Amino acid sequence: MKQILQTIAYKSVYGIAYTVSLIPMAFLYAMASFAFFLSYHVIGYRKAVVIQNISRSFPDMKYGEIRCVVKKFYTCFAAYFAEILKSISAPAEVLDKKITFENLELIDRHMNAGRNVIACLGHCGNWEMLNFMPYKLRHDMYAVYKPLQSGIMNRLMIKLRSRFGMKLIPDKSVIRHILTQKSSPAVYLFLSDQCPRIKDDKYKFELLNQETYLFSGMEKLARISRSAVIYLHITQLSKGNYKVTCIPVCSEAESTNEGEISQKYVDLLAENIKEEPYGWLWTHKRWKR
Repeated sequence: MKQILQTIAYKSVYGIAYTVSLIPMAFLYAMASFAFFLSYHVIGYRKAVVIQNISRSFPDMKYGEIRCVVKKFYTCFAAYFAEILKSISAPAEVLDKKITFENLELIDRHMNAGRNVIACLGHCGNWEMLNFMPYKLRHDMYAVYKPLQSGIMNRLMIKLRSRFGMKLIPDKSVIRHILTQKSSPAVYLFLSDQCPRIKDDKYKFELLNQETYLFSGMEKLARISRSAVIYLHITQLSKGNYKVTCIPVCSEAESTNEGEISQKYVDLLAENIKEEPYGWLWTHKRWKR
């Protein structure tokens, strides 16, 4: 009975989201503007966290500059939700004009050589638009994710992210999967800028002027599976339009020293954030530990 009720609830939520996605983009952006007003001016959703994160990350910024970055962050953050909603029903041809991919041949080269590709990135720009990336590739692509506690929301997330061929794989299953699929190279997507629960001093780096711990799993998996590693650099060209650039990190992870891949990732992530300071997910309590 519980499973039936969850299925009904899931289909209802998805039906509502799909219906809303049919609304013209101009109206969705108008709704996003109202959401910005509420989150920034009325509720102040995690505003203290955002201000603290940005001020510590850019100590040379003046208060007025910080205030501008904070405001633009909330504006973009609200717009991202409108764009994600629209992507539920938007034709592939429309999204193809909104998202530009550069240097995808780098992935082809590694895949043709029989290597898996670990594609790491940060919460920069509208990272959810990368769900469209499999449409542009000729290879299998997996997004490593942490299952949500809510079964309904978890099913909804999988439904939305897999629309264009993205395959989702739970974080606890990725090691077994990648090691048992050696004959079938694929691309594995890792969002690697979250705060790990366990501190490992071997994976402690300086990110944006702050001592930062990283998950060691991405690098260790790359080395064990003898994968190539790339960084996906996301920038916003204009409202609703993004560019994703594939940047090489290493072609043979097994030949790197421990921590080398993670250091390069941190350096590339920092460049990405500095290029568009308003684009990163500042509401996340990245340095809470």
